[in-house]
Amino acid sequence: MNAPDAPRPIYLDYAATTPLDPGVAAAMAECFTADGTFGNPSSSSHAFGREAAARVERARESIAALIDAPAECIVLTSGATESINLALLGSVRAAVAARRHVVTSRTEHRAGLDACRQLESEGVAVTYLTPDTKGILEPEQVRAALRSDTALASIMHANNEIGVVQDIDAIGAICRERDVLLHVDAAQSVGKLPLQVSDLPIDLMSFTAHKLYGPKGIGALYVAKRARGRIVPLLFGGGQERGLRPGTLATHQVVGFGVAAEIAATVLPTEAQRIVALRERLWQALRAVPGSHLNGDARRRVPGLLNVSFEHVEGESLLAALTGIAVSSGSACSSASQEPSYVLRACGRSTELAQGSLRFSVGRFTTAADIDTAGSLVREQVTRLRAVAA
Repeated sequence: MNAPDAPRPIYLDYAATTPLDPGVAAAMAECFTADGTFGNPSSSSHAFGREAAARVERARESIAALIDAPAECIVLTSGATESINLALLGSVRAAVAARRHVVTSRTEHRAGLDACRQLESEGVAVTYLTPDTKGILEPEQVRAALRSDTALASIMHANNEIGVVQDIDAIGAICRERDVLLHVDAAQSVGKLPLQVSDLPIDLMSFTAHKLYGPKGIGALYVAKRARGRIVPLLFGGGQERGLRPGTLATHQVVGFGVAAEIAATVLPTEAQRIVALRERLWQALRAVPGSHLNGDARRRVPGLLNVSFEHVEGESLLAALTGIAVSSGSACSSASQEPSYVLRACGRSTELAQGSLRFSVGRFTTAADIDTAGSLVREQVTRLRAVAA
């Protein structure tokens, strides 16, 4: 914890979570108290419930518009982790007995990998594909892995550690040829890259509000019309969300998600360019450090994410030394582990370079001055730690 008078660190961990946009916070505040929209959206017998339901549906329309989907295809959940579990477990459990195989990647988020481990415990076969050294999965790898009993392929759009973007259009087309459902984890790309599901062969897509300046605790699963009869719920009771996700909706969170989606749609074209420029400015500063290595494909990546390995420096030591910057040594969900990044190891990085990596992620409130300060601090601490270890 910083001393009371110490300045707050520069926040460069937007891939872990984002602060609320002020417009989101203001909209959510309208839903808490007795003079606001506090009713239960399922209470249709009185005005309070109907008002809440109306705001929920307006928010759903905004969330759907961000990905160019029909509003009825949006199932609200508690976040991307629940959405991923609902997509994987729900669709495979709904499949006929002859479809007991899943294809995924070794570099998926833990939510997807752990859901696949659960399916394996239920007797489902899972094929884990290995990407190339830049983290890219070739569509033909998916084609080769599909079998007559494959029910689902689950592939991330943008990786949460190295930011590489997969060709989900080509992968989805291959899945459609074989009548295999495609689930896409888009938690890191919705609101940051143009994503129009109406033009893409995606059946299920998970995303969340807190990665795009909305509140934590609310997410969504896009369920294409062709997939509606091919997924079963994980929870029961109440029948909300078309029977796929029961429970009283948190109106304030849904409203916040909707406003965050509206803002993201408005600023995406210009904001993406600004963030790419800041990310490249940071990389130019860090690549000047001898023995620095960019992880992932330099061209196919989400705008704000930069993952760099430093030779002869242990990532956790560097992280501890960078008290003026908030960054991570991998994904937020894996930060408690001392193991080297499984994503980087799957891409062929050595244990040393995987352990000597940091993930920097730039966002809406990052400035050029923040980037210049961060670059200087990293160079200074890498040099110091190497000198200490020599």
